[in-house]
Amino acid sequence: MGVTLHHDGACISRVESAMVRAPWSTCPGAVVQLAKTFTGVALEEAARRGEKTLNCTHLHDMTVIAAAHAHEANAMRYSITVSDAVAGERVAAIARDGVPLLRLVEQDGLLAEPAGKTLFELGDWIASLPTPMREAARLLRWAAIIAHGRAIPLERQSDATRMPANCFTFQPGRKDHAIRIGRIMDFSSDRTGPLHDPQA
Repeated sequence: MGVTLHHDGACISRVESAMVRAPWSTCPGAVVQLAKTFTGVALEEAARRGEKTLNCTHLHDMTVIAAAHAHEANAMRYSITVSDAVAGERVAAIARDGVPLLRLVEQDGLLAEPAGKTLFELGDWIASLPTPMREAARLLRWAAIIAHGRAIPLERQSDATRMPANCFTFQPGRKDHAIRIGRIMDFSSDRTGPLHDPQA
């Protein structure tokens, strides 16, 4: 997935997005919805635009991040890793431009720090961080939540009609004909990593 924003320094004039791999047959339609949501929106208002659940939430997040960094001259890269659980422990870490920033250790669904919290209870902790770290903390939390999907059997996540309306595909009238597509790609023994071949 990827998002490119075109802007005049103040407002978003065009949104280009791509979905090379998608989990549902209806997901590619989200690129049109994303353009409708953000075209004409002021860069500084992108985070407050809303309508996240009407969009692909991943494309929406990328758009908000792109808008926040639209005036920066230098490229920036986040790298996030989330381990599978070993003896109930998962480790999630994020780096920016190769510099480690944050690490979360989760044991049986609860974090070691902030102690006793779940990934869904980190709002206050994120707000307490220095401003430059908050974006990284939000990304790390979201990646750790998404990565949990690896532990859910595919048969339990292949019927869109059972899903709450929390994204583009799961909206009423669309989820009724959404079909699970694609293949599961396991990189646990592949040193090339998930972004080695973006067309795969």
